[in-house]
Amino acid sequence: MTLGAVRAGFALGSRIAPARAVKRAVRIFTTPFASSRARAQTAPQDAEMQRGELSVHGQRIATYTWGDPARQPYVLLVHGWSSFGLRYQPWVKPLRDMGYALVAFDQPGHGLSDGRHCTLPDFIETVREVGRHFGEAALTIAHSLGGAAATLAQGDAWHSQKLILIAPAADPVAATQRFSRLVRLGDHLRGRMHDSLEAMTGINIHDLQVHRYLPSLGQPALIVHDMDDLEVPWAEGERYARHWHGARLYTTQGLGHHKVLDAPEVIDVSLAFLRGENVGERVVSSPNLPFGDS
Repeated sequence: MTLGAVRAGFALGSRIAPARAVKRAVRIFTTPFASSRARAQTAPQDAEMQRGELSVHGQRIATYTWGDPARQPYVLLVHGWSSFGLRYQPWVKPLRDMGYALVAFDQPGHGLSDGRHCTLPDFIETVREVGRHFGEAALTIAHSLGGAAATLAQGDAWHSQKLILIAPAADPVAATQRFSRLVRLGDHLRGRMHDSLEAMTGINIHDLQVHRYLPSLGQPALIVHDMDDLEVPWAEGERYARHWHGARLYTTQGLGHHKVLDAPEVIDVSLAFLRGENVGERVVSSPNLPFGDS
C-alpha cells in the first residue's frame, strides 16, 4: 500500500471511524518494518562472532558476542527502530583492537528475535535484561530509539560506565506527533493513541521523555547527532547534552539519521572519546529550543 493510500485511509477514518483509526495507527506504530528481519538474515558475519539467545519475558532474544564479556570489559551495542544487532559490524574491529568484548542483540520483533510488535518500554526492558545477563558494561553504544532505551535502562539493576548515543531519540510524544502527521491521523485522536499505548505498556508516554531523567545521570557520555537528521531532529540530541551534566555533544552535517551510525568520522570521534580526549561541546544551552535552559 502506498503512503498516499495510507494517508487517505487515515484522513477518512479519523472522521468516520476514529476508534478503528486509532487501533490501526497503534498497530502500525508498534510494528517494525519487515526489512529488519530480511537484513539480519543476510548480514555479513565474521568467524569470531558467536550466536546465542536469551529469554526475556518469554520471548527469545537473539544475541551476538565477540570476545568474552565475562573476562574482558564489554561494549553493549543497542540498535534502533526497525534495525538489527549486526548493523554495528563497522564498529567491531576498532573496538576489539582496543581490547573490548562486544555484545549485540536483536530487539523483540526485530532481526532474528521473537515477537511481532515492539514499544519503547520493550526496548528498555530488553536492554536492561541483556545487560543484567552480561553484567555491568564498560560502554554502551546506542542508535536512535536505542539511545532512549539505553538511557532509560540505567539504574540500580544495571548500568553502563560510559555511553555513546548516536542520533538518540529523546521524546516519544514528539515521535507520535511526527507519525500522526506522516499518516494523516487526526490531531484530535493523538491523545487516544497515547491512551492506547499506555493500555498496552502500562506506562504513560509522557513519563518516557528522557529529559525527566537526564539530570540524575552521572556517567560520561558522548552524544552524536547530525544537523540534517530528518527522522530524529538534532534538537533531541541537543537536549541530552543540555540536561546530562556528564555529556558532550558532537554535531555532524550531511550524514542524516542512518549514515551517521557508521560514518568513519563518527567512529574516529567515538574512539577518541574512549581514549579520554576532549571531543564535542561540554556545555550546550539553547533557550530558543524546546525546554530552554537547564
